[in-house]
Amino acid sequence: MSSELLDALTALEKQKGISRDVLMEAIEAALVTAYKRNFNQAQNVRVDINLANGSMLVYSRKDVVEEVSDSRLEISLEDAQAINPHYALGDVVEEEVTPRNFGRIAAQTAKQVVTQRVREAERGLIYEEYVDREDDIVNGIVERLDARNIYVGLGKVEAVLPVNEQIPTETYRPHDRIKVYITKVERTTRGPQVFVSRTHPGLLRRLFEMEVPEIFEGIVEIKSIAREAGDRSKISVFAHNDEIDPVGSCVGAKGARVQTIVNELSGEKIDIVEWSEDPVVFVANALSPSKVLDVQVNEEEKSTTVVVPDYQLSLAIGKRGQNARLAAKLTGWKIDIKSETDARELGIYPNENSPQLIVEELENDMDDFDFYKDEE
Repeated sequence: MSSELLDALTALEKQKGISRDVLMEAIEAALVTAYKRNFNQAQNVRVDINLANGSMLVYSRKDVVEEVSDSRLEISLEDAQAINPHYALGDVVEEEVTPRNFGRIAAQTAKQVVTQRVREAERGLIYEEYVDREDDIVNGIVERLDARNIYVGLGKVEAVLPVNEQIPTETYRPHDRIKVYITKVERTTRGPQVFVSRTHPGLLRRLFEMEVPEIFEGIVEIKSIAREAGDRSKISVFAHNDEIDPVGSCVGAKGARVQTIVNELSGEKIDIVEWSEDPVVFVANALSPSKVLDVQVNEEEKSTTVVVPDYQLSLAIGKRGQNARLAAKLTGWKIDIKSETDARELGIYPNENSPQLIVEELENDMDDFDFYKDEE
């Protein structure tokens, strides 16, 4: 019995990664349950397993009291001292009560309980593994779909991709391989529940960390992200070394780096702009690819008035106001866009009290990348 038990514990420890102590506790709890269930005993008992000789002994445990109210749980001081004169009030008296056929019955019942405890321990290990991976990106395989959710296999666990976390322009089919972002891990009675997303801005951040070594190494920092998943995103970056071009690092040679991310997100357009602590410069950059003539800042209301050339107005605003909306999210500033003609009529441009911002045209090779263009 002892060698078989030892072999089983060793195998489970290696295969499931569950410590022997956890398994021993599960077995002892199972034997206590088996004893009480099969022998109609309500007394307090303890099971001792001796791995050296394979014995399993049951001991009743009774508290030493002055007056006994329940003989199954208590023993009088007089009776306790009859067993051992050193017993005092409050001590616990143990007496072996192992039934003759306990081994066979216990083994049957213990198997079920141990299996359950092992399953719970496995779930606990899986929970600990994935709760540490919250806010991280993982590869998964689409396993099944229902009316609202998509279930993605991550290996040891099946994650839920809710409908509001799915990119509207994407179609998911069983066996598709996709990258997902872990947003939340919950412990439930049925095991750990993992929730993932394809729309979270964190997914875009992790993809850039994977594709751009300068970001992964901390040379280039992602300052902010504004995303409308499946359609368009803006990301602001900053280089701690003046000799590093943060935007160029993210774009890559001939746009290779950012194009890999665009492909992963099913063609989602990505504008990469340089971050600046000066809101005038940052807001102008954020409205890329539109040219900006002037940015007037209201610090109290955290708002800006931006003047753009007449022919650039629709480009600055974007389809359904998307470019301006994303720029506002990216910078954290309210943005009111005026055409040059309207600004002159209102007398706010040119304004002697606000500096004029001259924005240089983008490099010619940037025009080759579709993800920097916006249809008017």
